[in-house]
Amino acid sequence: MNRFRNALSVTALALAIGLAGCATAPTSTGTSLTGTTSTGNSSTGSSTTSGTSGTAQAAVSLDTLAADTHYDADDLTWDAASEVAVTLADGASSVASGSSSDAVTVDGDTVTVNAAGTYRLSGSLSDGQVVVAAGEEDVVRIILDGAEISSSTGSPFVVQNANEAIVYLEDGTSNSLSDASTYADTAADAPNAALYSHADLTIAGTGSLSVDGNFNDGISSKDGLVLAAGNVTVDATDDGIVGKDYAVLLDGAYQVTAGDDGFKSDNEEDEGRGWVLINGGTLNVSAVDDGIKAFNTLTIAAGVATVGESEEGLEAQHIVISGGTANITANDDGVNASGGSTTSASGGGMGGGEAVGDYTVEVTGGSLTINSQGDGLDSNGNASISGGTVVVNGPTNSGNGALDVNGELTVTGGTVAAAGSVGMVVTPGTSSTQSGVQVTLGSAVPAGTVVQIADSAGTVVAAFVTTKATASLVFSSAAITEGQEYTVYTGGTATVSAGVGEGSLDGADQVSTVTAGEYTAGGMGGGGGGFGPRR
Repeated sequence: MNRFRNALSVTALALAIGLAGCATAPTSTGTSLTGTTSTGNSSTGSSTTSGTSGTAQAAVSLDTLAADTHYDADDLTWDAASEVAVTLADGASSVASGSSSDAVTVDGDTVTVNAAGTYRLSGSLSDGQVVVAAGEEDVVRIILDGAEISSSTGSPFVVQNANEAIVYLEDGTSNSLSDASTYADTAADAPNAALYSHADLTIAGTGSLSVDGNFNDGISSKDGLVLAAGNVTVDATDDGIVGKDYAVLLDGAYQVTAGDDGFKSDNEEDEGRGWVLINGGTLNVSAVDDGIKAFNTLTIAAGVATVGESEEGLEAQHIVISGGTANITANDDGVNASGGSTTSASGGGMGGGEAVGDYTVEVTGGSLTINSQGDGLDSNGNASISGGTVVVNGPTNSGNGALDVNGELTVTGGTVAAAGSVGMVVTPGTSSTQSGVQVTLGSAVPAGTVVQIADSAGTVVAAFVTTKATASLVFSSAAITEGQEYTVYTGGTATVSAGVGEGSLDGADQVSTVTAGEYTAGGMGGGGGGFGPRR
């Protein structure tokens, strides 16, 4: 068991993401631990038929995770004969006969685990608490086997002390944790979540868990947090799921509804900490503020992450999309590289002189789809796209842009389709090696409009379906040849996934012609391609 691993640096993470595929970990009682290959749902617009999206995964290996987090797959393997059975009951909780009298104590409706080991909890407490108060080097494994625990005075499940706590959801069972709406103890270091841990926390198993955070957070670890599996629903007044040093999703299905941030890591003090990794499974977030947030680096390497509602969808100092599927909906910015502990440099983007800080958005693979009312993909520093698919359904107002980069937007691969208003258009910068086109539609076209780009031979090289009123489109892919002329059409039919795909010009109307590599950025946008043509 590793108490404290070295921090996962941005460089180490980038190297790990470069690994093809992911290792398969051992399993315990049928638990799937990591790296499920997930395919995003196809999205269609009017006059379209559904397509299929198969996104290559680039999951971080379990060896890398074991080196940089507290997580070990061996933690999920144990001798069933060593389990201590605990039955929860109002006023009558009990420990199986033959168990050490010191391992578990019962005081009224408070059940306390005092030592390392594996404990199987079943039954219910309508107003009670489970407490883990083990030694500094102890690994405590709590199996929830049809357990329902509520508290009227505080948190129903608290890890006060341990090396690591593992909450294992028994296959085929339903479990629940619900805290009080007001806590008796509101000191600064007191528990403030329905599932609260001072130690490293792992959630695993294939059972289900419902968490109601009526006071503040739903699940909170003041150390590291790894979600290895589970079917978990969290409804929280404040933040949904929080890991201080890091928050990692390996597998399972997590549904989060939060009154503030959805899924995040918030360590601002320790260098290299405060990072988030989605490495498999599914995460669905509905948040009042940020959907998925990291103080340092936020990485989506595999799995499916959906932010269905948020103020800002993804936010971190550095944002990396290397695999998997991310679907982001935001009232403000969809993807926002900002915050963190960076310092800014003056003399930024060509479109308005904004400062260029140590902020980055990097897309190397996977599928990223954004629907935003503010900026779509926004970096207060630089941004690069070298693989994968990026589709931005940006703002309809001219005060924001589908792309907003204070430094330079570099496109060297992948597919980019960024639609929005004409007021703040950012285009690929001079360091880009993959060409593209900038389409201005004149007046905005309505949602569901098919926009097609055809080469000089009349072959459709790209089709895009709008999800809202759209006046401009920036498109880049390997199908676009620098310096060649392309004709833009609206109408016809298209087969798309996440808004982009193949089209037919039958019934389409010609709008304009554009030349690949010639960009004219608009308004006060960020760096991008700047003003005037670029060849």
